[in-house]
Amino acid sequence: MQDEAVKTPLEQLRPVLELLADGEMHSGESLGNALGISRAAVWKQLQKLEYYGLTLESVKGRGYRLPGGLDLLSEKAISEQLGGSARALLRELRVFDEVGSTNSLLLERLEQGRGHAVAVLAERQSAGRGRRGRNWISPYASSLSLSVGWDFSGGVQCLEGLSLAVGVAVARALARFSVADVRLKWPNDVWCQGRKLAGVLLELKGDLTDRCSVVIGIGLNNGLSAKTAEGIDQPWTDLQQVRPGIGRSELAAAILDELLPMLATYPEKGFAAYREAWAALDQFAGQPVQLQSGSLSWRGIAAGVDDKGALLLDTEEGQKSFHGGEISLRGQV
Repeated sequence: MQDEAVKTPLEQLRPVLELLADGEMHSGESLGNALGISRAAVWKQLQKLEYYGLTLESVKGRGYRLPGGLDLLSEKAISEQLGGSARALLRELRVFDEVGSTNSLLLERLEQGRGHAVAVLAERQSAGRGRRGRNWISPYASSLSLSVGWDFSGGVQCLEGLSLAVGVAVARALARFSVADVRLKWPNDVWCQGRKLAGVLLELKGDLTDRCSVVIGIGLNNGLSAKTAEGIDQPWTDLQQVRPGIGRSELAAAILDELLPMLATYPEKGFAAYREAWAALDQFAGQPVQLQSGSLSWRGIAAGVDDKGALLLDTEEGQKSFHGGEISLRGQV
């Protein structure tokens, strides 16, 4: 199992990263003493940091530092900041330095019957993915990569609109920190100030007509550098740009606080309980939009969503409804 494997190179670097996380200057000697290794061994470890997108500053005669420091995730800090309801629902919380994909790791655990109510975060994903097969860029300690596994009874139909409800949960978590101008784009994006801040990816396993499991993946930009963001192919923003100073562990706890109780009651409540909240944050409400699905496209006025989370579009032929899948939504040019 990936979560029980030998330490990855990044996990081996964790002790020196924790020492450098304060952003202050540290001599090679002090680092070696703290780690119980030679100065040469310290230098060998520091040379590896650039590969992971970390900028190391070296000053002759003084030492080394990571400009700006690192806001490392902490299982202890996240757990301590959870509210009572979320703490009671969460069975396990794991923070990894590096995984291929937090969603993939949890899908494996769900197949083995040990993924329900488990939350997984990673400082870095080497193979993170978004909707429609896109890569999700998540360099070390510069985003929030969170996945939660959950078992449901009643088949996939009881999960209609779930990705939209997850968006509401993320927006509510951001509201705790007074993040301004947060909006939702159907079916699974969180926007801020007119640009994408976070995305939601749901992946299902099991019997789609009876008992099924779902992994809820949330990726949120938080501290991306311009260089690492060069591969993003759409307008994006970063939490540290719009509301600096929010701790990543604190933010993770707030999202879990909103998400876990929602998942526990979703089969009974359904999306209807979140429709009004979603509509209040609808990025494209009342605007002319174009829907694209392969070679097909539709134009009309975005008219919100129904109780099942389907997008409503007012067209010249009347109102039409569209469900998720490979449909993309964009404002008309």
